[in-house]
Amino acid sequence: MCNTKKSAFVAIVGRPSAGKSTLLNALCGGKAAIVSPVPQTTRNSIRGIVNREQGQLVFVDTPGIHISERKLNIRLKAVAERTLGDSDLIVYVLDAARAPHEEEEAIAERLASLPEKTLSEKTVALVNKMDKAQADYAAIETFLHEKLPALPSDRIFAVSANKKTGLESVLDCLYALAPEGPPYYDAEFYTDQDVRFRITEIIREKCLLFLKKELPHCIRVDIENMSLENEEGKEILSVMAVIRTERDSQKGIVVGKGGAMVRKIRLAALEDLKELFDWEMALEIWVKTDKDWRHNDKILRRLV
Repeated sequence: MCNTKKSAFVAIVGRPSAGKSTLLNALCGGKAAIVSPVPQTTRNSIRGIVNREQGQLVFVDTPGIHISERKLNIRLKAVAERTLGDSDLIVYVLDAARAPHEEEEAIAERLASLPEKTLSEKTVALVNKMDKAQADYAAIETFLHEKLPALPSDRIFAVSANKKTGLESVLDCLYALAPEGPPYYDAEFYTDQDVRFRITEIIREKCLLFLKKELPHCIRVDIENMSLENEEGKEILSVMAVIRTERDSQKGIVVGKGGAMVRKIRLAALEDLKELFDWEMALEIWVKTDKDWRHNDKILRRLV
C-alpha cells in the first residue's frame, strides 16, 4: 500500500461576489477569510489549509478579478494574477445565480490563455450558489464548454459553498490531481494568517456588513497597539485599532450618532474574535480620517 502524501497550493479565482471566501471557509472548516455581500471584499491572498489522510491542500483565496482602472483595483487584480501563476491547481468559481458578462468573459479568456495542460490536468470549475432560486447550472455549463473546451466535463461541479453541499466530491478530485509532496504547514493549522492581520480583517468585515450602502471600500483598519498581558492568571489580548476613512463626512458615518455605529462594529468584531482566539479580548476602536489614502502608493503596497 502506498503511503505517499500529496500537497498542493490551490488558487481560487473568479469574479467579485462569486462566493470564493465562503468557499474557502467551508473547505478549511474555519474562518480564514472575511465574508460580506460587498464585492471586492478580499484584498489579499488568503490561505486556508485542508489536512486529510491523503495529504494537505493549501487554498489561496484571491481578490475578485474586476475590470477597473482605480489604483486599488489594479493592485487587487495583480494579486489574483500572481497567485494564479504560483499555484499547483486552480479552482474557478462561477456564480450560478448571475449570467456571465464581461468580467466572466475576461476571466475565462485569461484561463484559456494558460497552457492546455493546465486546463486539462490542473483546473476544476465550481458552479456555486446552486441553493439560489435563480441558479441556472445549464447556462454556466454551456459558457464553460464554449470558453474553456479543454476543461473536462467531469471537472465541473455544482456546489453551494453557503450550504456546504457538493464539496466532498471537489476535494476528492483535487486530491487526485495534486502532486506528491510533503505538507507546507503543521496539521493543526487551518490558516497561515498572523493575529494582527486576522483582527484587522474581522473589524473590516463588520464595517462592510454594517456600512455597505454608505462606504464599502474607502475604509482601512490599522492596529496601533497590541499587547498580551497576564492578569490574575488570565491571558488578555488588548488591542487598540483604528478605522481610517478618506473624508471627515465618512468618519461621521462610521462613528454614528453618539458613537452607536462604531460601538456596534466593536461588539460584533469582539464576538468573532472571542471565538477565534483562546485569550480573553479587550478591544478598543477609534475612527480617524486619512485623506485620499486609496491614492497613496505606499499605503497600498502595505495593504495589498
